[in-house]
Amino acid sequence: MNFLLETLWYFVIYSFLGWVTEVSFQTIKKKTFVNRGFLNGPYCPVYGFGMVLILILLSPIKNNVFLLFIGALLLTSILEFFTGLFLEKIYNKKWWDYSKEPYNLKGYIALVFSIRWGIGVVFIFKFIHPLVDFLLKYINNILGNFLLVIFLSAILIDFIFTVYAIL
Repeated sequence: MNFLLETLWYFVIYSFLGWVTEVSFQTIKKKTFVNRGFLNGPYCPVYGFGMVLILILLSPIKNNVFLLFIGALLLTSILEFFTGLFLEKIYNKKWWDYSKEPYNLKGYIALVFSIRWGIGVVFIFKFIHPLVDFLLKYINNILGNFLLVIFLSAILIDFIFTVYAIL
């Protein structure tokens, strides 16, 4: 599979898995279904972008668990901080608030969540990503490419309608 198609699949798959993670966490925490995320569909693009960035930048150190953890902690914290800042500046709304957590930075990031992101990325590299790569070998065909176009189109249409509704 070529780099572009593989990267787009990573974006779609990790956007979905990120949504599942967010929804599961919030549903357990609030004891009711909560559709988390910026968009309406079952995907959180920040997770897709984040994992693509992490895969590109941290793959060279994936076998050093300590460096992978530190790199993931730093990258996810930077991404979460600037995503939160950007969303608040553009939409005048804070999408999450860690200000009650110790060692937070303007409520956008907090040490406890940064550590969880670091651990999560190590877990993904060691257990989830090998399965994703295995799956991608089987959908590298015309049908797989067609499905990729459908998924990306759905995310793009959802994004356009969501931004239009907010503005």
